Order: sequence, then C-alpha cells, then structure tokens
Amino acid sequence: MLRRLLPTLVALGCGLLALGWGLVSLQRIFSRERDDAHAQLRSRRDALAHAGEEALRQNLTRKLDESIVPLHAAVGDPLEPGEGFYLNFRDYQFLPRLTIPMPGTETPARDLWARLGARLKDGGAAGAWEPRLTRLRAVEAALAAKDARGVAMRVEELLRYHAAHRLPPEQELPFLLLVVERLQRGDATPPLVRALLREGLPEDFGGFARASGLQRDLLRERSRFTQADFDFLHARVVQVSAALGEPTADFLARASEAGAGMLVIPEDLYEPTLLGELWYVEPRGEALYGIAVDLEAMLQPITQDMQARGLFDSTGRLRLRAGGAFRPLRTLKLAVDLPEWARQEADIDARYGLKTLLVAVCGALAVAIFALAVVAQQRKYRFLELKSDFVATVSHELRTPLASIRLLGETLERKLAQAPEVRDYPARIVQAADGLHFLVENILSFNRIDKGRWRLRTSRVRLEELVPPLRDELASATSVPVHVTADVDGAELEADLGLLRMLFSNLGRNACAYNRRDPIEITIRAQVIPGYGCTVLFQDNGIGIPASEWENAFLDFYRVTTPGTEVHGSGLGLALCRRIMKLHRGDIQVAASGPDGTTFALIFNEPHR
Repeated sequence: MLRRLLPTLVALGCGLLALGWGLVSLQRIFSRERDDAHAQLRSRRDALAHAGEEALRQNLTRKLDESIVPLHAAVGDPLEPGEGFYLNFRDYQFLPRLTIPMPGTETPARDLWARLGARLKDGGAAGAWEPRLTRLRAVEAALAAKDARGVAMRVEELLRYHAAHRLPPEQELPFLLLVVERLQRGDATPPLVRALLREGLPEDFGGFARASGLQRDLLRERSRFTQADFDFLHARVVQVSAALGEPTADFLARASEAGAGMLVIPEDLYEPTLLGELWYVEPRGEALYGIAVDLEAMLQPITQDMQARGLFDSTGRLRLRAGGAFRPLRTLKLAVDLPEWARQEADIDARYGLKTLLVAVCGALAVAIFALAVVAQQRKYRFLELKSDFVATVSHELRTPLASIRLLGETLERKLAQAPEVRDYPARIVQAADGLHFLVENILSFNRIDKGRWRLRTSRVRLEELVPPLRDELASATSVPVHVTADVDGAELEADLGLLRMLFSNLGRNACAYNRRDPIEITIRAQVIPGYGCTVLFQDNGIGIPASEWENAFLDFYRVTTPGTEVHGSGLGLALCRRIMKLHRGDIQVAASGPDGTTFALIFNEPHR
C-alpha cells in the first residue's frame, strides 16, 4: 500500500512545501508593512520632538538672557530677589544666597545690644565702647535741647568716628541698631540716622563703605549670626523701620527667602546644562550663570503652539524624557505623548496579529487537507483491497455451494437414487442451497441498509418467538448438534421482525462457524430495565474473540483470524448486525469473550411492555 501511496505523498508534499513558502513570504510582507507603519509614526513623533527640543533650548537661552540684569542686581543688593538665580564667579557662589546661620543657640549680638543700652541708661563705664557711647549721649542731649544744628553736627561726628574705627559686623550691627532706636524721632529723625536703616551713608562719608543700611547689612552678614541673634535683630529692624515709615516688604521677603544652598556643579562643565529638571546653567567667560526652571510650564506654550499649527490635537503633550542628574542642553530629549498615535500603533499591531492568525489558519488548513488527503487515499486503497478480498471470498463462497449442488445433482441423475450412499444427497443439496441463499441475503440486506434504502416495518415482537426458527435453521445449517436455550421472560420489543431474525441468524451461524465443541451451546437471555429498554445477551461456547479485535470484528468485510482455525465467510455478518441495531437506535457490543465462548450484548433503547 505504501508503494501505491508514494506518488500521491510526493505530489501532496510538493504542494504543501510550495504553499508553506508562499505563506512564509506573505508573512514577511505583513511584517514589513507593520514595521513601515511603525517607522512612519516614529518619524512623525521624532520630528515633533526635535522641533520641541529646539524651541525649548531657545526658550531656556532667552530666559537666561532676560534674567542677567535682575541677577546682577540681586548680587549687588541683598534686598533684590535672588531666588531662582545662580551665579558662580571664579569658584565663589554669589547666588543662591547662603542662608545657613551659625550653629548654636548663643545670642552674643543681643547681649551686646542689651549691655550697651544698659550703659547708656545708667551712665556706667563701657570700656572700649565709651567713645561711641559718649558721642551718642551728646546727640541725645542735643535732641533733648532741640538744637537742630547741634544734632546734625554730633550725628555726623558719631558716624565718622564709627566709620574710622570699624568693627566686626556682629558688633557693628547691634550698635547701629541701638543708635537708630535711641535717636529715632518719627518725622523729626535726623536724615543720617534714617539713612542707617535702608539707604546707607554716602560713599564719601568718611570712607564708611561698609554701611549700606541695616536691612541690607543684616541680610548680607546673616551667616555671622546664630539663628536666635538673627531673629532678634531682624525683629528690631522691622519694628524701627515701621516706626520711621521705611519699606520692609522686600526685607521681610529676603529674610524668609529659601535659598538653594550650594548647588553641585560638575567640574568639567563647559556647555549649557540642565541640573535635574530644576536648574539651567550656562558658562559665560569666568562666570557660570543659572536660573531655576519649571520645564513643565515651559513646555506648555510650545505644546499649545504646535496644537494651534495643527501638528497634533488637544490630547497631545510634550514631556521631558527621563535622564541623568546632569544633561547637556544639546542632549536634551523630549517625548511626544499622543493617544491618537497610541491607538494607531495598537491598530497596526492588531491588524498584523489578524493577518498572522489568518496565515496560521491557512497553514493549519493546508496541513489538515494534506492529512485528510493521505487518510482518504489510504482508505481508498484499503477499500479497494477489501473489495478485492470480498469479491474473491464471495466468488469462492458462491462457487463452492454451486459446485456441490451441480455435483450432487449429476450424481443423483446417474445413479437414480438406488444406492444407499446417496440417500442423504437431497438433504445436503438443500443445506448447500440454504447456505448460498443466506449469503446472498446477507449481501443484499447489507447493501440496502448501507445505502439507506431499508425501511423499518416495526411491530411488537416477542423474543421467545425468535428462538424456534433459529433452532431449526441452525440444526439444518450444521452437522454438529446445536442446543439453543432461552430465558427471555416474555420480553417484547418494538422492532422489525425480519431484521431481528437476520440478526439472530448471523449471530447463531457465527457461533457454529467459530466453534470446536460438540454440542454447540447457545444461550439467549433478556435483561429488562423498566422505563429504559432491554438488553439481550447472546452467549455461545465458541473459541472466543481476542480483546484487541472486539471492535474490529464489527468492521465491514473484516474477518477475525484465530491461529489454527480456518473459517470461510464474507466478513459481513457482525457488520450487518451492527447496522441492524443502529436502525433500531440501539447498539451491539462484545460483553465478554474468552476460551469458554463469547457473549454479545444487544442494547435496545426503546421502551418495552
């Protein structure tokens, strides 16, 4: 059979390989289409991101240029806002201002202010402070005498002396605060005393360059005081400024300014750089300038401009890609988030998945068709072999009884039935004719049932009515005695009487054919299940059927071969029995089989009476 199938297998294999090559090529085309679609989306996204990056770089540079003037003003004037600015000149950080106070809880400035105030009040000796306190008392005396000219002269003398004998800021600021507090008289306060609060003294005033106003000096020298001293001096300066009507809003704001402290800058920084997402720094000559930035806020106008130009819809946005702590501006990368493009990418993947599934289904169908074609060809050749075997068997089976009938008839004709040895010839002729008739009936009935041409003619059939005809038929079909016993207990079936007789006749003849015992024992029993149906057990004492052949025995044209036993037949008996049971919506199975015989179970599902 393999030799017959080989050309078909080769042709099918070549076709399958060609189809597989075509499907693989088609899948490559689908994959290339998907990659091209993704590449187009990525190209558009990269173009928008590049445009956003260029716009952001320009905005950062422009914002820094706009911040240079206020940045320099913050360096020169402590009252100018310095938050958000960075300036490092020759490795010294001017901005952000360092607002870290001295450690500790001591208050030396406050103690000095209190001690000097006490000496002014009680007139006691003040040591090194005595020259200043003496001049301060003289100013107070002139004020008390309402000598305006004397007040101006003595104030100038006090301040010139103080300028000529400079003190550390932690001593100078408490003393000047005490001077302003002692000499302030509202609108009548001397101009030089008022200038000590905010404006500072003129540059040519005795070389007193340090004095630029208590508010500025306190902010500038903040790191020389403990937090307690700074809070005390700050509160007193605010109080006296309010009494004299001097502005304090910027002073209060700078005092509470949250400086960024020392920024960590790379040593080899030589180009505009982003520090995290908070600062933008740019080297210019020996100085390093920087500004605090809010990148999200800076990206919003760029996004809005792109939306206005129709580059993407209102759902799109620009965002900064994740990066390191230090990112040179030239390496700045933006990402474009567009839900519409995400949906398009998902659609591309979905279409690719569907096409891949279709290719896989086509491949599976091709393999299935190949397998079905091979099975069909195998079954075809198997059927042809069975048909050939059937024709040979039937021809042999038909030829044997016909030859016997002819021979016996010729013998009877010659001898005229006078010799004793020919007395049983008529019975043998009848037996051979019955065997031929049974074979022909089996073939015709099998063909009609197989073609669907048999119409059931059902009636109520009592099983015990089938036993006597079966007993007589088997007695005339074999020379070995046959004992048929029945225990059907009056069971009845709604069935076709002719088919039931054919069913029992085939089972009985098989029991006689596959048997070596004398006599042949056949037992028929009925097991009734109320409301469900009836099971008929047909038992013989034959040679049995191997367990591996129980299902094969019911195949068309199949004959069970048992070593040492040669049985002639068409291989249709049990196949016809199964078709008869299927017509009655039942089934036949081998219930048990062994050396002591075989038991067939006939299962009828129709309700019985």
